[in-house]
Amino acid sequence: MAALSDLPSVDILLNDPEVSLLIPLYGKPLTLSCIRNTLQNIRQDYHETLSIPDQAEIINLIKNEIEQILEPTLQGVINASGVILHTNLGRAPLGPGVLRHVVETAGGYSSLELDLSTGKRGLRSVHAQSLLRSLLGVEAALVVNNNAGAVLLSLAALANHRKVIISRSQLVEIGGGFRIPDVMRQSGARLVEVGTTNRVHLDDYRKALEEGAALVLVAHQSNFKLVGFTTEPSLKDIVVLAHQFNTPVLHDLGSGALLDTARYCIAHEPTVQESLAADVDLVCFSGDKLLGGPQAGIITGRQELVTKISKHPLMRALRPDKLCLAALAATLAHYLKDEAESQVPVWQMLSQTPSQIRQRAEAWREFLGKGTVIPGKSTIGGGSLPEEEMDTFLLALETKNPNSLLARLRKSTPPIIARIENDKVVLDPRTVLPGQDEILLEQVKLLRNLA
Repeated sequence: MAALSDLPSVDILLNDPEVSLLIPLYGKPLTLSCIRNTLQNIRQDYHETLSIPDQAEIINLIKNEIEQILEPTLQGVINASGVILHTNLGRAPLGPGVLRHVVETAGGYSSLELDLSTGKRGLRSVHAQSLLRSLLGVEAALVVNNNAGAVLLSLAALANHRKVIISRSQLVEIGGGFRIPDVMRQSGARLVEVGTTNRVHLDDYRKALEEGAALVLVAHQSNFKLVGFTTEPSLKDIVVLAHQFNTPVLHDLGSGALLDTARYCIAHEPTVQESLAADVDLVCFSGDKLLGGPQAGIITGRQELVTKISKHPLMRALRPDKLCLAALAATLAHYLKDEAESQVPVWQMLSQTPSQIRQRAEAWREFLGKGTVIPGKSTIGGGSLPEEEMDTFLLALETKNPNSLLARLRKSTPPIIARIENDKVVLDPRTVLPGQDEILLEQVKLLRNLA
């Protein structure tokens, strides 16, 4: 029986020729830490196994630990699931033009807070502000790190310790367990609920406004629907009424659509332009949903309100970094040049016709020599257009164990995300980006045990 005294010391392992080669590759601190961790694990296991690995096995264990530590947990995947704005997969992918601008801007030094015309310190907010003003015709715009941050900051700046009116039908919980009432409370605002869950009338708002309020918040029900015996006043009617009491209206729009989704045979998602046309004072929306850009929260509207928000101390905590601003500016430029449908991946996916997708799926089946092309549905995802689906065509792969095949696809290089439908693993071409087909097919072809 081996004894713990047979375990080689740290110094002995460090002087092993094979271990000494690890130090130039991974550095001495990491190598030393993994040696110590490996020896500690062996000591803990010894009480059960009463055995000691030989030195060659110990070195392999050290190498494995180094590789596991350095293996990126955040890595690119191929999305063949058919969910366009897949929250777990990072929502909107960025297009090639946007990525080039990010690399050019962030790969070295940048004019993040430098006014190149004067040589003096500038404001990072200007980099997206002018584009948003030109695109939306608004007085002012501000960018923060996400839309929840945009709402939180707006409420904290405009309604701290003051009343904010909101319909009970809009007290929603968004992804990750974050609830609109909780966000409002954290801002310091005093929540005033009006109406009932399913029916809210304009007079409910009137009665609350008569008692005084700093703000009316209208939250778009982006991730659920109320159906049946329901009613709710229009955004325009709420704005007109609120303005009679000199109370500004903040519209939390969520998805941030700048194009009409109805053009693609799905339900209409309210656009930022429609909110502004209803004369709301502020609109908050996301950058990484239907806008198709990076994670960001965008606040647009009246100059005096945006200026007040920008001066709140929370702005420092929620401000965007140079990567976000570079990606957002390049994305907005595509809209200004009227090329979003061809250059922004989210809109490329939405604009694909079923016949185009079918041709792609048939090419996949021909390359693999197996599988069946079947009609199916793609979904929008990301809390946008709940229950809305788009016609698509899927490549269905038969296998004895679909869950096992899904797991093997996730372990491929790069990982492939698919789904199971009617006991078959299906791949949806709609969400596979241009240029990824060959990589996907080569990885699928390597897998065995496909019926």
